[in-house]
Amino acid sequence: MVCELKKLSVFIITLVVVFSHLGCKYAPFIGLFGTESYHERTVPAEYNLTEHTDQKVLVLVDQPGWLDAQLNLRYYLTQAINMDLVRRIEIPGDSLVSYSELSEFRSNQSDFSLLSPAEIGAAFDANMVLLVMVEDYELNEMAETNYYKGFLGVQAVLLDTAKEEKLWPQLAKSKSIEVGFEVESRGQEVAVGRLASACAFCTTRYLYNCPKKKFTIAEDRSTIAWKKWGR
Repeated sequence: MVCELKKLSVFIITLVVVFSHLGCKYAPFIGLFGTESYHERTVPAEYNLTEHTDQKVLVLVDQPGWLDAQLNLRYYLTQAINMDLVRRIEIPGDSLVSYSELSEFRSNQSDFSLLSPAEIGAAFDANMVLLVMVEDYELNEMAETNYYKGFLGVQAVLLDTAKEEKLWPQLAKSKSIEVGFEVESRGQEVAVGRLASACAFCTTRYLYNCPKKKFTIAEDRSTIAWKKWGR
C-alpha cells in the first residue's frame, strides 16, 4: 500500500513538472482536466443589447394616474434604468434620453397620452424604446417608525422604433418584474430609490450575459417561490 502511494505521488509530481513547462501554448489542453467554476458561468442574455450599443435608447416609464406614489416614481425608475444601461450594457450616456428631456417633451405635448411608444421614441431619434409599465406599487410606513416595507411590479418590453416591433421578450407579451423588501430603515426617499434600483437591475439583467453569481438579488420577487407564498 505504501509503495503504491509513493508511485502515485511520483506520478502527480511528474505531471505538475511537465505541465509547468508546457506554457500557455497548451493551456486549452490543460483545461480539459478541469471544469468551469460556478463563478465563471453566466446567464445568457434573452436579448443581447451589448451588441447594439451604437443604438439610441429611450427608457419610457408608464406610471398610471391612479397610482398612489408619494414621490415621482417615474423619475426614479428612469434614472436607475439609464444608469444600469450605461454601467452594465455599456451604452454611452449620450445615446440615452434623459428624464429631463422626456419630461419637457411630455409637458409640451398636449396629446402625449395618445402617442404610441414608437412615436415618442421617433421624436427623440431613438432606435429602441424600453417600455416599463408600472402595474403595482406599495410603500408602507411601519407605525410611524420611518421604517418602510415596499413592493414594485412592472411589465417591461423592448421595442424597435422604426419597425414598431417587439424585440424582447420573444416568448411573452412582456417581461414581468417584481421587487420588494420587508424593511428599509433609511426613510421614504431611500426606500423608493431602492425599489427603483432593484427594478432596474432585474430588468437589464436579461439584456446582457449576466454573471450567474450576480443574477439574483435579495429584492427579487419574481421567482416562483415568492409568487407561490405571496408577499
